[in-house]
Amino acid sequence: MPANTYDAIVIGSGMTGGWAAKELGQKGLNTLVLEAGRSIDPAKDYCEHVPTWGVKFHGLRDRRKELKTQPIQRTCYACDEWAAKFFVNDLENPYTTPADKPFSFIRGRHVGGRSIMWGRQTYRWSDLDFEANAREGIGVDWPIRYADVAPWYDYVEEFAGISGQAENLPQLPDGRFLPPMAMNCAEVVVKDAIAKTWPGERLMTIGRCAILTRPHNGRMACHYCGECHRGCISRAYFSSLNATLPVALATGKVTLRPYSIVHGLNYDGQTGRVTGVRVIDAQTRQALEYRAKVIFLCASTLESARILLNSSTSQFPNGLANSSGELGHNLMDHAMGSGASGMIPGYEDKIDVGERPNGIYVPRFRNVKAKSPFLRGYGYQGGAGRSDWERGENLAGFGAEFKRSLKKPGPWHFDMGSFCECLPDHNNYVELDRSHTDAWGVPILKINCAYGPNEKALLQDAAIAAAEMLAAAGARDIQTFVEDNAPGLAIHEMGTARMGRDPKTSILNAYNQAHDIKNLFVTDGACMASSSCVNPSITYMALTARACHYAVEQMKRGEI
Repeated sequence: MPANTYDAIVIGSGMTGGWAAKELGQKGLNTLVLEAGRSIDPAKDYCEHVPTWGVKFHGLRDRRKELKTQPIQRTCYACDEWAAKFFVNDLENPYTTPADKPFSFIRGRHVGGRSIMWGRQTYRWSDLDFEANAREGIGVDWPIRYADVAPWYDYVEEFAGISGQAENLPQLPDGRFLPPMAMNCAEVVVKDAIAKTWPGERLMTIGRCAILTRPHNGRMACHYCGECHRGCISRAYFSSLNATLPVALATGKVTLRPYSIVHGLNYDGQTGRVTGVRVIDAQTRQALEYRAKVIFLCASTLESARILLNSSTSQFPNGLANSSGELGHNLMDHAMGSGASGMIPGYEDKIDVGERPNGIYVPRFRNVKAKSPFLRGYGYQGGAGRSDWERGENLAGFGAEFKRSLKKPGPWHFDMGSFCECLPDHNNYVELDRSHTDAWGVPILKINCAYGPNEKALLQDAAIAAAEMLAAAGARDIQTFVEDNAPGLAIHEMGTARMGRDPKTSILNAYNQAHDIKNLFVTDGACMASSSCVNPSITYMALTARACHYAVEQMKRGEI
């Protein structure tokens, strides 16, 4: 095979890029994985067990540096003093927005991408989600249904290892679960109160998460240190670096190239196929090209759109594979920042041991049976815990007795926050801002995105309903909250190259294959035609594995 030529190129090494590398490598394709950022060495870079006194600012962060180089990234809860190195430098990776439409673009440019820092919550979609657009006449109809994806959910769950509790809910299908993590005593109180007050309508379960509760596929079970976003040296949680990429590289068919910034794709107008990838070496600034028979774009929702927009040709002047004009449009992110909190009285003799890296989940109950005055719904994540000595910062007191009182944990406190579905909207879109470039000379994105009245109605309702559930559990000092968060902060961005049945209104077909270019596949969040209200990563994984299987079969038939 000629130099710089492969059977397949995968752009991105994160959640979907790792799966594409594994699947294509295991199927015998010589595959190149291009990653824009650096390599990660778990022995040096993972720091989940480093205590506060082991870092320079004792957990208080280098705030001056962060305000200068990471003003956007620092708004993410996981970008703390330990893990800030896993988030991009905002000065090197800028983007623009209209003054009245802020967007929080949280990114990780390194091998493994955001799969190192993700929240690990994994929930299957149901036909309530896949059929919603068609049922309500919003956006475009998904070209697939739950039955199309179900076997691939099985496939990726069995490899990744998902702990959870089966609940037999039609709106939240059960999966192939490892043993669930246990709730604490205060969570059981709230769970029982919800079941008693809203039987058959609402329930609370333990979170379904990509964290092992027993040894699985050569990886160790979680030991509850609780700082997953800083890395996991035992590989107990799923990430491409912990799971899919090692398997991919072990095939001997996969080459991983870090520091490879993709500038655009090459397209042959005569054959109607993409032929390769234009790359800028992030260290040397050298321009390089790689060729392949098939290309999988797995760079993330916004970066994949950016690459396609920056690959325009005479046949596709508004972005590659964009005959529909929908490229960059229909951007979504879950609306978050509403819910309620309260104190659960009693149980002062109960103390948790360890830090469970998972919370509770209240599945969607709005617009499941009865109709609400708004569309779609929301789910809750959160949990209960007891405050430690740090609560003294907000308490009046002084002297030895006050300090002794802080040695004991505080009362049980329960927090419940919502993730609300965001509707697809053509007016939420990204475009190239060619007047500005990043540190490597690539045009940046201008992001135009805002929540509409339906998202705002969901946020308000979610706060009220959360307070109702805590009140049913006998909670005290209940406080509701509805934050005015900009899109992006949920880090669940979706859309920009949606799947659909009609090439005139969508970018991709039912197998994540571009309608216009048969050897181009997009399997990250860009492919989503709606957003559901559940965390989307397990759906990305399932769609990627499914698309790889389809692509290889098409190659065998000579269709690609």
